[in-house]
Amino acid sequence: MNRSLRPLIFLIVLAGILYTAWFVFRSNETSAPTVETVTSGQSGTVNLISWNLFNFGKSKSPEDIAFIAETLRDADVVAVQEVSTGVAGAKAVAALSDELNRKGAKWDYVVSDATTGEGTERYAFLWKTHRLKLKGKPFLIPELASKIDREPFLARFESAGKTFSVVSFHAIPTSKKPQTETSKLDDVVASYPNDNLIFVGDFNLSESHEGFDDLKDAGFQPSFTKTKTSLKMKKSDGEHLANEYDNLFFHPKKIKKARAAAIDFSQKFNSLDKARDISDHLPVELEFMVY
Repeated sequence: MNRSLRPLIFLIVLAGILYTAWFVFRSNETSAPTVETVTSGQSGTVNLISWNLFNFGKSKSPEDIAFIAETLRDADVVAVQEVSTGVAGAKAVAALSDELNRKGAKWDYVVSDATTGEGTERYAFLWKTHRLKLKGKPFLIPELASKIDREPFLARFESAGKTFSVVSFHAIPTSKKPQTETSKLDDVVASYPNDNLIFVGDFNLSESHEGFDDLKDAGFQPSFTKTKTSLKMKKSDGEHLANEYDNLFFHPKKIKKARAAAIDFSQKFNSLDKARDISDHLPVELEFMVY
């Protein structure tokens, strides 16, 4: 071969290699899935609200229940914690459902059995029947009955042909170290691997606490961060909110978040005492779409 042609041949081969590499890169780039964004109010989204209603069934007047229903009317599904275990608790949930039914949509509800550990209470779910379909019978999670005082309550719902599962939970008080309970929530992920889980409730713990590390390691993330959701007894330094206790944890590969927030209903009252007649916690919400 003519020595003078070798540099030219080398450049031609190099150009071919570079072109092939560029072509493969572009092909992979264009075929990669795009992340679909979801906007609030978009067709197909579900609005989930979780609310610890503080001793619900023993401490709420008809006027209180009417106020609660007005606050919840735009939700599609509601998870309630701290329903009293007596007959009054179930009656209060029924009264709330009746009040919601007067808002222009049909609602249904289910109340759990009493939890098995100390500080026993019930949970409840309420949902709009034209927006969601209940799948199967909700249940207290048996795998956590011996590990957690108030074992979580799981309900499966179908939206637009896709199913998601809401796990409602009320952890033990801060003085009893709720991180010992939140660290066990990933057991639910292991026990129900085929469920598209959303963990909601009053965790008595900030989402930033290491007590959620196992759940985060399983791929879950909080709906919001650094957001206080409990009410102080009295205002101090102009602040009426106390702690970052309530949240909603979801898996971003299975749930598309549109928005999330805490609803500060206390602003509608002239005093914190009046607001605390409703609850010492704010309702928290997540609007989402199922992948």
